Amino acid sequence: MPVNADFQGRVYPPTETYRVSAAKIREFAEAVGSADPVHVDAEVARARGYADVIAPPTFAVLIAQQCDGQLIRDPEAGIDFSRVVHGEQRFVHHRPLTAGDAVVGTLHVDTVREAGGHAMVTTRTELATEAGEAVCTATSTIVIRGAE
Repeated sequence: MPVNADFQGRVYPPTETYRVSAAKIREFAEAVGSADPVHVDAEVARARGYADVIAPPTFAVLIAQQCDGQLIRDPEAGIDFSRVVHGEQRFVHHRPLTAGDAVVGTLHVDTVREAGGHAMVTTRTELATEAGEAVCTATSTIVIRGAE
């Protein structure tokens, strides 16, 4: 197995702060084809009870994948990125990501296992505001293809 199985259970330190902006939310909403004005119009968002525009639910992947990069770039992990296939992504939202949020992510390596000659790594990223308010739990599984 190309991945260091001893990484199961590892927790990386919190990432640098990601500042959620209305401009990034707009770009993402447009890229995914969201037509809901709550993602681009602050007045609509406030009328619905939010402090500012909110991000589409999958926006969290932008931050979570930056956290996953800690594992991918760790030379002791033994991950060959050229062999990585994204297997699965799940989100549990504790509240919407909102323009103005300052978010940090903490990466947990939940499982490292072998299946069919391939390594499968499941990570969990806990996204929270700098003040510690839980925002989203993002769980990702990657497959690192074995030798041909």
